Formats: sequence, C-alpha cells, structure tokens
Amino acid sequence: MGAGKTTIARTLGLPVVETDASVPIELFAQGEHAFREREEQVVRETLERSEPVVVDLGGGAVTSERTRALLRERATVVWIDAGVDACWERVAGSDRPLAQNREDFERLYDERRTLYEQVADVRARDADDVALAAAGIVVANGELQRLGQYVDGPVALVSDPNVAGIHGMDAQLALGPRLQEMHELPAGEEAKTLAVLDRLWQDLRLDRTGTLVALGGGCTTDAAGFAAATYLRGIDWVPVPTSLVGQVDAAIGGKTAVDLPQGKNLVGAFHWPARTIIDPLLLDTLPEKERREGLSEVVKTSLLAGENLHDPLDVRRCAAFKAAICLRDPHDHGERKRLNLGHTFAHALETAARYEGVTHGQAVALGLKAALRLSGEDTKLVDELLQPRPVRVDREAAWAAMRRDKKTVGGELRLVLLREWDVPVPERDVRAALDELIAG
Repeated sequence: MGAGKTTIARTLGLPVVETDASVPIELFAQGEHAFREREEQVVRETLERSEPVVVDLGGGAVTSERTRALLRERATVVWIDAGVDACWERVAGSDRPLAQNREDFERLYDERRTLYEQVADVRARDADDVALAAAGIVVANGELQRLGQYVDGPVALVSDPNVAGIHGMDAQLALGPRLQEMHELPAGEEAKTLAVLDRLWQDLRLDRTGTLVALGGGCTTDAAGFAAATYLRGIDWVPVPTSLVGQVDAAIGGKTAVDLPQGKNLVGAFHWPARTIIDPLLLDTLPEKERREGLSEVVKTSLLAGENLHDPLDVRRCAAFKAAICLRDPHDHGERKRLNLGHTFAHALETAARYEGVTHGQAVALGLKAALRLSGEDTKLVDELLQPRPVRVDREAAWAAMRRDKKTVGGELRLVLLREWDVPVPERDVRAALDELIAG
C-alpha cells in the first residue's frame, strides 16, 4: 500500500479493477480472513475476463496462497517497488486499518516483501516499466547474452548475413542447446518478399513447441514475425532488434508483414511476440547512416508523445510509449493508427522507388514533413534533425501506391495527422503534398 499502484494503473489507459475498492473495508471488522476471502473472489472473477484488464491489487492480496496461484496462472505480475519511507508518507494518517502505526507498517512491509519477490514477473519503478512488462518487452543493456532465459523448447534463429556476422555468435552462445536450426534472410527490404518467405517456410523444421528468434533490423523482424505467424498456423517468436528502427518501433506490438510490388506491408498478420528483447548496447555497432535511419522513427515518437525523446536518445521511453498504445489497441482499429504518422507518404515513396534508392528513414522524414504541413503544424523539428530532401521517384507510381494504402477506405484517402487519425483529406491536398516530396 502506498507504492503508487493506482496512479500508475490509470496511466495505461486500459480498464482497471481496484480490488481494494471492490471489497468493503468493513469486512476487516470481521477479521482479515473474511476480507481476504472476498478479495480472492474478486481477483478470480477479474482474471477470468477475456479482454485485457489491469488489476490494481491491494498490498496484502498476495498473502493468500490461492490468489498467488491465480496470478501465476493468469497474469503478468508487476511489483511497484517503492521504499518503505515513500509508502508510509503516502498512507500515514489515512483510514487504512493496516497503516495506523509506523512500526507495524514497517514490519508488514518486511513480511510481504518476500512474497512480492516470489510472485512478481517484473519489478517496476514507473508507468513505462509497467507498459513494457505488460507488452512482454525487456529493455536493458546486455540482454542479448541473457537471451536463453526468455525462450523455452527448441529454437530457430533467423538473421541476415550482416547481423549474423556481428551478433550471431553471442546469440548462439546465449541460446545454447535450445538452438536447433539457423536461417538467413537477405538484408533490407529484399527479406520482405513472398519468395524469401516461401524458402524460409520450407526450411523450418520446428514443431508447435518451438520458438522463432528474429535477430536483426526491422525488415528481419517483419519477415520472420510473419513466418512465425503463419508456420504451423502460428508458433511463438521473439524479436531481438539490432537497429534503432527496430528497437523503437518495428519490433514492438506484433505487426508482421511482407511487401508486394503494389505496396509496402500489404500482406501480414498481427502476431504478438512471446517476448521482445531490446539491448541498447547493440546500437553501438550501428553505422552512423543506419542510426540516422532510425532517428526518423524517434522524431515521430517525440512528436506524438509531445516530449523530447531524441536528445538524448531514450530507447526505453520510445518503446514504452509505443507499447502502451499497442496494448490499448492491439489490432489497429483506433488509437494505434497514430503510429503511422507520415507513413502513408513514406510507403508510397518506397514503393515507387521499388525499395531501391529511397531508404525507409528518408521516406519517413519526408512523410512526417508532409503530415505536419497537412496538420497545420510547424515542421522545424523535422527540418533541423532529419533534413528531408525531395527524392526522385515516378510520381504516378507513388500516387497509385498511396491510393492502394491500407488506410484507404472505399476509395477515400484517410490520413494520420498529428493530433487526430483516420482523417479524410481532400484528394487534391494529398496529391499536392505528395508532389512536394518528389524531385524533378
């Protein structure tokens, strides 16, 4: 009690059940046992729901063995590890029956701490930690060396030649005897073709107990994730993003896809990873050009979050911001569309270039500039940090790709603007904005 659970739970934007509020405090007059029995019932009923929910447990809920068993079976348990002084300061003088005396409160804190350690899947400090835990995302230096702790059963490791040459051995050592097979995909967008996926599907030998580990950038995790979503009608997968694009965006939230000549990411599936392992130390090996590629996604997140996440670079906060949105809207029916800011234009440019000569980062930078202009917003941040320059692509091919985009509904172009999404925009305005991004 007093750790700040309720405040943090409400920031996630998911339905919240507060067990303390659901159990009459008057039951304490009949003894703590009566209170805990009713609390067990509330926890059981809540965890039986099919929709995602945040359960804000009372501080003593885990003293019940039956409640602990329910949590192990049905929940991701996050321990908000606040110090005893901070907790006492928040509850002192309240009407809580177990917070009337400092000495008794400290004794209770010490007794329960062991139970918290036993039942918790994750120890958290703030709302970002909770969002990451709920999404199954681990962000910490050195996690590649601990990769084997996050997978069970046989593993197939998928990477591209460049990444495999730099990080492949560390991944193999971390996976140890779990590693049963290894596969290579081409680097870049070439990995996201049906021909490449067909070869991977045929080469995989995992059964349904297996896990596909995708080690690489956003193209590798997109393609390997789609392979996992469809192989044997779906097996577990664990992305380990090695690029900045992957760590702040592409590997988060379970979107997997490959490209068609008519457009980017037109064939895919939502397949949430069993775990996402983000090791920021892997960015140390990135060439500066690749780091700048990822900066476009970081700037996009800064714009959406309304805070500076780019200077200094805050991978953890970027990942948590996207994770929280994806938890609230896992299948892209509403708020998650915000994350496509600038991407309708970007994907059109990439498609028109046939995925050669225009990089994803360049295209997103240009797309962000166009989206901000249509939003009536200042483009200074994009101009200064990303320095977008018009690219040479076929205008009609880019326009055709935009009209084929996934966000087009009934032939009507719908765009993501800075402060709203799924916005119908007059065709002439969209075409004019697109033309400004194309040189010549």
